[in-house]
Amino acid sequence: MDSDVRIKAVETDYRYEKARTPLKFGSVVVEEVTYCTVKATVENGKGDVADGYGGIFLMDFWGWPDPNLPHEAKAAAMLQITEQYCDLVRSYAGAAHPVEIFYDLEDDLRQANLDVCANRDLSPAQPFLGALVCASPVDAALHDAFGMVNGIDTYNGYGPDFMCDLSRWLGPDFKGKYVADYIRDAYLPQVPIFHLIGGLDKLTEAEVDDSDPQDGLPNSLEAWIRRDGMYCLKVKLRGNDLDWDIARTIAVHDIGRRELDALGIKQLHLTADTNEQCETPDYIIEMLHQIRERSPECYDRILYVEQPTERDLTAQRHDMRELAQLKPVIVDESLTDLESFDLAMELGWSGIALKSCKCQSSDMIMAAKAKDLGIDYSVQDLTNPSLALIHSVGLGARLYTIMGVEANSRQFFPASTLPEEQRVHSGIFQVRRGNAATASLQGPGLGYQMDKMQQ
Repeated sequence: MDSDVRIKAVETDYRYEKARTPLKFGSVVVEEVTYCTVKATVENGKGDVADGYGGIFLMDFWGWPDPNLPHEAKAAAMLQITEQYCDLVRSYAGAAHPVEIFYDLEDDLRQANLDVCANRDLSPAQPFLGALVCASPVDAALHDAFGMVNGIDTYNGYGPDFMCDLSRWLGPDFKGKYVADYIRDAYLPQVPIFHLIGGLDKLTEAEVDDSDPQDGLPNSLEAWIRRDGMYCLKVKLRGNDLDWDIARTIAVHDIGRRELDALGIKQLHLTADTNEQCETPDYIIEMLHQIRERSPECYDRILYVEQPTERDLTAQRHDMRELAQLKPVIVDESLTDLESFDLAMELGWSGIALKSCKCQSSDMIMAAKAKDLGIDYSVQDLTNPSLALIHSVGLGARLYTIMGVEANSRQFFPASTLPEEQRVHSGIFQVRRGNAATASLQGPGLGYQMDKMQQ
């Protein structure tokens, strides 16, 4: 197709970012991390040339949380994988759609992950999830460039006029079906935003003291809700301290309900995430039973629980059906490819978590498959700031998510978003009554409006 793109250049830029306050999830605490920006230059079949952009945190804390390996070593390895993936993209032969490029290079990305881990003595080899994070800003830049060079909204480039049908990846049942059949024709004007309550976060103003940042931003859940009106709250739990997890969930619910009532906001949705810390699903089953006994209203407000057990689905093959009868259980860290999607469904998981850091190309194919099969999915983030947040909110606004999109960089990395990004996309970076506004997602590509941001 004339719309297919040939890679002319791929450039990377890195900056080190410090968290405003420590972010605790699972067994790790994030205080600083590298942010990667990618610029891709492509040419289509008509000879037109354009640039596209993508960004993401190279967060080994999430992609590779192995406590036996130092953060510095893992961070350096992720940077190397990013550069090797750029080399793979630069050397891609011929012209193609970005989704085709991603899947054509998927095995090469796997091998790069194994090679870098082996060469750097990161043993055992770290999960493929980390390599997806490394590839994601490159993949996003290609999708943005694809839209830019063809003068179209990238999401309008997923139909028969621009790419092959889904049978190439999903088999003969998807012959004649396209990604475009499973996504929205336009961005939702508003998207509910999930606010994250980390394991170290303070819930009430009474807990705030002189050790907290004095920068004008809220330092407690109470104050955040009063300012932004968030009615979607994601609670990070310990997964190995049942009493604490139960009390924490109920406390978040009670504060949320009180503060939202004062704002006249009736909705309240909770999600619970232990980031793989539970030894078995039984822990969450017991937690939910006790929450239902102590606070039926809190239980009713729980929308779903997320990835309670380890990411290797083959290790224990936990059956999630009993848990799923109580609340939907969403697979996240385990979901890295179509094979893991199928295995999760076989084991009784209720739905899947999509993230821009798992690559736009993969998200599009998985979203199509999930919707076709009637499987629920969420869109979550990686504490995405800057371009990464613009991209992620846009992704959530074009898909049929369970509820909105997670966006917590305003809590933990507010300084990582550049002033010009905030100026052009104020509706995305400034949450109002729990929602982000998407009116600024305009023009070709992923809607960044880079021309305005670069003025």
